[in-house]
Amino acid sequence: MKISTKGRYAVRVMLDLALNDTGECIKVKDIAARQEISEKYLEQIIGMLNKAGYVTGVRGARGGYRLAKRAEDCTVGMILRLTEGSMAPVACLDQGASVCGRCDACETLEVWRELYAAVNRVIDNVTIADLAKKRKAGTVI
Repeated sequence: MKISTKGRYAVRVMLDLALNDTGECIKVKDIAARQEISEKYLEQIIGMLNKAGYVTGVRGARGGYRLAKRAEDCTVGMILRLTEGSMAPVACLDQGASVCGRCDACETLEVWRELYAAVNRVIDNVTIADLAKKRKAGTVI
């Protein structure tokens, strides 16, 4: 499983908004410059985050974006599922997937379940606030 640039950039955008939160809206061009992301691509990502209610936007000269939720309430998992869809390593573990005819005899299904659980355990327990704290402390996860 690989996380696309859209997923990685969405997490970076949320982190940038958290790190640069002064109560004022942050302009797309400023985020794009700091994150080295094209403004056009960034606008697509922010549009997705806005539609999902993770960021709010204000139009006009003093406009821009800010987090719509507290950084503590936004997990990496929430953002990745928005941008990537299911994080299941195989289709048979996707929600609503039809049961594979081999499920009862699949020797590898338990491996995929454990992998899926491990991925979810990590991404659902790291918040944007956690990433911001690590960034401010100069450490990485």
